[in-house]
Amino acid sequence: MKEKKTVSPLRRILANCTAQAKEYGACVAAKVPEVERDMCLKEFLALKTCMQNTLKIQHNLRKMAGKASSSQASVGGLGPGAVSHVFIQYPPLRCSIPDPRGFYYDDGNKLLLSPTSDQIFSWKTAPFSLNAAPDIDSITEGPICSIRFSLDEKLIAVQRSNTSIQFFHRETGEIFTHRCKSESETILGFFWTDCPSCDIVVVKTSGLDLFAFDHDLKSLVLVETKKMTVSWYVYTHESRLVLLASGMQCKTFHGFQVSSAGIIRLPKFEMVMAKPETNSKPVLASEDVYIVTVYGRIYCLQVDRVAMVLHSYRFYRDAIIQQGSLPIYSCKVAVSVVDNVLLVHQVDAKVVILYDIFSDSRAPISAPLPVLLRGFPSSDSFTSLPGTKESESLEASDSIGNEAIIYGDGWTFLVPDLICDIANKRVWKIHLDLEASLAISASSSEVPSVLEFLQRRKLEAKKAKQLCLAITQTMILECRPITMVGKAMDVLVTSYALSLKAGSYFKGTKTERTPSSVPNVGGPGQGIDVNTSREDGLGKSVQHESASRVNIVSVSRPATYSSSEMEDSSSFEPSKISSNDAQFDGGKQDMGAESSSTDNPLNATVSEQQESQFTSPAISPEEMYRFVFAPIEEEMIGEPSYLVAIILEFFRSTNLEKVKVHPNLYVLTIQLLARSEQYAELGLLVINKIIEPSKEVALQLLESGRQNFQIRKLGSDMLRQISLHQDYVLLLAQDGYYLEALRYARKHKVTTIQPSLFLEAATTSNDSQHLAAVLRFFSDFIPGFRSTSDFFMYYRILNEMSSSVVA
Repeated sequence: MKEKKTVSPLRRILANCTAQAKEYGACVAAKVPEVERDMCLKEFLALKTCMQNTLKIQHNLRKMAGKASSSQASVGGLGPGAVSHVFIQYPPLRCSIPDPRGFYYDDGNKLLLSPTSDQIFSWKTAPFSLNAAPDIDSITEGPICSIRFSLDEKLIAVQRSNTSIQFFHRETGEIFTHRCKSESETILGFFWTDCPSCDIVVVKTSGLDLFAFDHDLKSLVLVETKKMTVSWYVYTHESRLVLLASGMQCKTFHGFQVSSAGIIRLPKFEMVMAKPETNSKPVLASEDVYIVTVYGRIYCLQVDRVAMVLHSYRFYRDAIIQQGSLPIYSCKVAVSVVDNVLLVHQVDAKVVILYDIFSDSRAPISAPLPVLLRGFPSSDSFTSLPGTKESESLEASDSIGNEAIIYGDGWTFLVPDLICDIANKRVWKIHLDLEASLAISASSSEVPSVLEFLQRRKLEAKKAKQLCLAITQTMILECRPITMVGKAMDVLVTSYALSLKAGSYFKGTKTERTPSSVPNVGGPGQGIDVNTSREDGLGKSVQHESASRVNIVSVSRPATYSSSEMEDSSSFEPSKISSNDAQFDGGKQDMGAESSSTDNPLNATVSEQQESQFTSPAISPEEMYRFVFAPIEEEMIGEPSYLVAIILEFFRSTNLEKVKVHPNLYVLTIQLLARSEQYAELGLLVINKIIEPSKEVALQLLESGRQNFQIRKLGSDMLRQISLHQDYVLLLAQDGYYLEALRYARKHKVTTIQPSLFLEAATTSNDSQHLAAVLRFFSDFIPGFRSTSDFFMYYRILNEMSSSVVA
């Protein structure tokens, strides 16, 4: 009997992709967890090829959300009209100088450095500008291992060898050199700090030396020494965290956070390494360890090349907790963080996979796709230039053509979202395309999760808001299950409520990142770029970002960018452990303290001042009415009950979060119920205060109550309830109850009524007693009324009416 073959999940996915090539990614959405669990490298590459050949979906989504993303070039292995969730924008920042001696990255000041024999060229990378001109500083000739500017940018520190660091004062030109006292010690690297007790930390094979800079003596004064054996180290300025590797396999780590709040020593811990089939013991390399900051939380990512996974660790004050693992499909891996989204570059496969680890999910949020180069000019634009020689055109075309190579051998990933192309002396900035990233997810059943992801985006908050509005509108038009729509409403309303508490909703708000010397920083997650530097115990440079040289053959240590997290507005001290930081997880706010060690997360610090003007992605009730409910009212004219049910779900969400609903949405609800003659249901909503009283609501009840007396009475009672006495008096007059209206006006002292309205109504009734009563009321109620033209005119009419009665 033949054994029945089972079809793997991946093959089912690929089959669906082939059949639905015009619907980009829609067939993969619900099966991503299966892909993550069961896929091998061969299948992964097959899926990558499949995804590259599919076309974009959600044309109606783009139409509602606004203009599509910028034009997409046929570059990097993607054909015309291709889509990718990650892109770099042409042109890059060009850093061409004569006879450069390498590139270094100073993450503390966000400077890209390129020295010559006697000068240092430095480009600011934040804010990223394509036209940034370099600053030039003179130095003496000599070997260069690494370069860092002091945090105030007054000093330049150049590591000349394994035993010496040379300092240059930029203003005075003074020079002094620091050397190791012991010949047995080797300098692995150094970094500047804003710690109150020290200015610079030197990492040696024998441990850490913390120095203060003496401006008078022009020398370093030793403050403290941390003795331990160090093989190599990893440091990021954003987290102020340095990890020191030791042991035969370099998998034992000591950690220190050196910040404006002081020095925190973390517990010693070991990283997990799978055992190979042979008896050899793999040694953990510095390029396999990354410190990243995501949503203000500090993580360490470790590449396990034997198990082909990326281990994740989160740092707490008294513990380092492993958070799980992510699969990798390439021996060469790099990491970036853009807008708190983790990008894992599978360099050999030339694709990138996105993860949102906010909710501790290990499933990718997108399919593997290459980085897309946008805005790249066609070759015709070079050959068609007038007055250009053919040889010059070919040379320019070849030079720029080299820039189009994606995942080239010279690519080094810098913190948080930069790529340094050493071969072509170019720097690219990595961008996240929200529309493309959600092309799969938007068609899946997990719409609330998609909305949560969008509501956490900060760098493109406006686009995130547009996509949220479009997805919500589409979900309602497609008549998705009410429970699903209700969860989506909970996500949007909760996000809006939290943004109000944090003060980040208002348009045009300037968010200022203050220096870490300031005692308190509002809200976790306001860190900036992270970068790492490392050297081995032999003094050989294996540094990839920080102040270290960017090596052509090595993958740089990724760093992270963390924008403000949607959390409680409580402040915390930079670089300290916050035991009561309010974490907004999965759309809910956890204000309670846990008893475990995870109660004290190690938070990233703010290291420099940045200003950015953005609009919060949160959606207000007014925007929900204007851009979701009002536009679809006519399209859902045949489904009024469904639309009312959705609106009621929105009311439920706003009530839970104590958010005020826009009155026009109540008005729309009344119109929908009255149109379908559901007067009993409408009455219950009003009586139970689900539809909150307001002038707009009362007037709409009066209008809709023309066919139902009870509804009209609810409207008139609401006018009295909210003390709109003048409107109530006018209503009584219009209904012919002008005498009752006058009594009500006298009782509630309504002085703004027009006598002519009541006098005209009394005259129309042709009742002289009523007219006399009205005249007498205004004569008593309004001083000077007897001398007005209205009094004389209607007094004459009263006399005429009395004469006709007598006659």
